[in-house]
Amino acid sequence: MKYRPDFPERRFDTLDLARQWAASFTNWYNEKHHHSAIKFVTPGQRHRGEDVEILAKRMLIYEKARSKHPERWTATCRNWDRPAVVTLNHTRASKEHANLELKKVV
Repeated sequence: MKYRPDFPERRFDTLDLARQWAASFTNWYNEKHHHSAIKFVTPGQRHRGEDVEILAKRMLIYEKARSKHPERWTATCRNWDRPAVVTLNHTRASKEHANLELKKVV
């Protein structure tokens, strides 16, 4: 939170103002901010499962663009596969857990 440009430089005057700011931040973070770790969808979209359709559409768009103008592409299309496991803070343990989960799926 504190690294957001709109984070107040001084303390909140009241608890209610702090709660209002935190609610606004939470809404922005969950519904507006597109996260690279979850393929540029919002956490809200991921949580509701909306990302499945969004990512499928993105892949089709990329494949269509590549087939229409193959000379513009030097490699394969971007990977728009849905991440199987999402963690808030990546640690060695969470990466190992994610790898184990992927092995179970495959």
